[in-house]
Amino acid sequence: MIPKDHLIIAIDFDGTIVEDAYPKVGTPMIFAFETIKKLQEDGHRLILWTYRSGRKLQEAVDFCKENGIDFYAINKNYPEEEFDEKLSRKIHADLFIDDRNIGGFLGWTEIYKLIFNHEPEVPKKKGFFSRFK
Repeated sequence: MIPKDHLIIAIDFDGTIVEDAYPKVGTPMIFAFETIKKLQEDGHRLILWTYRSGRKLQEAVDFCKENGIDFYAINKNYPEEEFDEKLSRKIHADLFIDDRNIGGFLGWTEIYKLIFNHEPEVPKKKGFFSRFK
């Protein structure tokens, strides 16, 4: 289990939060937004750390907002940070969630289990026949 007090978590967008369809915004990965919302509810600082910039970055930020996610910072260590080309673009984070990990992307269910040390509760979808009960 990963300790979960006061984590700073950098999360990639394409291939991680959504399926990779760059330059378009892909469809959400299974359980991505549910896990990210739980991380926020638990007080973790989430940074959107993506290759996107300009209009494409804004599309990603807007898509996340539409799905209930506001990041602490976007491609920065903290919201007020000013980009300086003389400094490294590497950010400080306790965890990086990215599809480019060695071994590939674990999936949001596995990430949830690693951070929270238990299986996520998956809401059951109502089937067609449940309307007739």
